[in-house]
Amino acid sequence: MGYCLGYALIEGGDAAFSMDASAVTFGPGALAEVGEEAAALGLRRVALFTDARLAELAPVAEARRSLGRAGVDVVVYDTVHVEPTDRSFAEAARFAAEGRFDGYVSVGGGSVIDTCKAALLYATYPADFYAYVNRPIGEGREVPGPLPPHIACPTTTGTGAECTGIAVFDDTGRKAKTGIASRKLRPTRAIVDPWATRTMPKSVVAASGFDVVTHALESYTARPYSTRPRAPEASKRPMSQGANPWSDMGCKSALELAGRYLLRAVSDAEDEEAREGMAWAATLAGIAFGNAGVHLPHAMSYAVSGLCRSFTMPGYPEGEPLVPHGVSVVVNAPAVFRALAKTSPARHLDAAARLGADVRGAGPEDAGEVLATHLGGMMRAAGVPNGLSGVGYGETDVDALAAGTIVQARLVSNAPCAVDEDVLRGLFRGAFAYW
Repeated sequence: MGYCLGYALIEGGDAAFSMDASAVTFGPGALAEVGEEAAALGLRRVALFTDARLAELAPVAEARRSLGRAGVDVVVYDTVHVEPTDRSFAEAARFAAEGRFDGYVSVGGGSVIDTCKAALLYATYPADFYAYVNRPIGEGREVPGPLPPHIACPTTTGTGAECTGIAVFDDTGRKAKTGIASRKLRPTRAIVDPWATRTMPKSVVAASGFDVVTHALESYTARPYSTRPRAPEASKRPMSQGANPWSDMGCKSALELAGRYLLRAVSDAEDEEAREGMAWAATLAGIAFGNAGVHLPHAMSYAVSGLCRSFTMPGYPEGEPLVPHGVSVVVNAPAVFRALAKTSPARHLDAAARLGADVRGAGPEDAGEVLATHLGGMMRAAGVPNGLSGVGYGETDVDALAAGTIVQARLVSNAPCAVDEDVLRGLFRGAFAYW
């Protein structure tokens, strides 16, 4: 039928794509503006979501001071669970429902921001917990109407949660991650202050940084939006619509920034330029994947996180097994891109080059290996575990990992080719170790 900005238009496929984003304020010291932003939205009583560790640190103190100067009443909820669960979402929702707040502020990483999204949803439109959860685990019910204002202030450089309508949690009964997805969950405003990331330990910088990388890689190599069947009406177009010209721009820039700054940010906590560069990369990748969606590395990560038995990572809360989200994604990524590069060799090779790989002399047939090898080298340099074996998995886990992935329909369907459990088993086997 023709081409739209490099995308072939296919009979019966979607000929249009949508562009949605939170209003973003970015820059060192921007967190001091949260009070003015809240007042401009007409807020008088807000819930400030954070976690127990951050509650004692400078970013939360700065947010509280700013809100106080603006005359906004603040009630702090500081019991957010790192890597949220169905139970922790439900507890946060009860707090939100009882507090009668007219707005919300979240100061923290993806766990904090996602918990705030879920809490304000259930407080505004009470329902059975699984009513809004993605199919097939939940009903996938649409959010009934508008939600209260939410100002998201990230303190990590990775999740992009401040720019997306997605809230992810661990389903403790099924031992798998899943989530809630709706454009209406997207925060009203994002205040991205690179100075707020100064308290991140090295391991958190690495994990969140690889979340940026995989967001950009997956969105850039996802199923093209034009191959998705045309929605019966505009409002039914999925939020994760596939690769598109709008998201491509953010992906390309985010990959270049991560290639330049990720390892610097991990190795030197005082490298302000690197922290600022990664904060901007996270914002761009968040906007990109918030419109394109991610695919198999993230789908596989949900099972990796949910089935974790004993792995712990320095810098994260002790006392319970935990594979940090960015780690659970990137341990799968080289295997996926090595196997799927044939679906779009030019994009995979371009992505490798933007991350800093030497692609001189490489042809389409080399794209997967070049990208996988370079990504594995970045992981090793950052001290990330060596594939699935590094986080405690082996051959006996393959069936359970594949079964926990195939139910992530929103993500699996966004892959650039058809995938079943046999394919997933092969990808998990290829992800055991890279060096």
